[in-house]
Amino acid sequence: QVQLVESGGGLVQAGGSLRLSCAASGRTFSTYAMGWFRQAPGKGRDFVAGISWDGGSTYYADSVKGRFTISRDNAKNTVYLQMNSLKAEDTAVYYCAAVRGRISYIPLSAGGYDYWGQGTQLTVSS
Repeated sequence: QVQLVESGGGLVQAGGSLRLSCAASGRTFSTYAMGWFRQAPGKGRDFVAGISWDGGSTYYADSVKGRFTISRDNAKNTVYLQMNSLKAEDTAVYYCAAVRGRISYIPLSAGGYDYWGQGTQLTVSS
């Protein structure tokens, strides 16, 4: 089983920036496509950003495009989500997810992922 641990959440003012990290266990991290999802109170778990297993492709939800950047460091078994120009509507619990198998696409739904972290809270004050 792969363990994912998110960190870096917290309280930030609107317009500010924050970077989330997701550290993965195991020796096959470089074969996983990775995604970030978020869930606000009373809402579903929505796709935020994804990165292919080789790092060659990224995809973003329209709501964060141009503000968020997903990246990975295979040497550290870590995926990042750099969040800039934060808005109050970004407030949510953010989850890291992984899918194994060197798949040729980035899943855009939660059901496309095999492993999940525990989540980290981001609160953006306005």
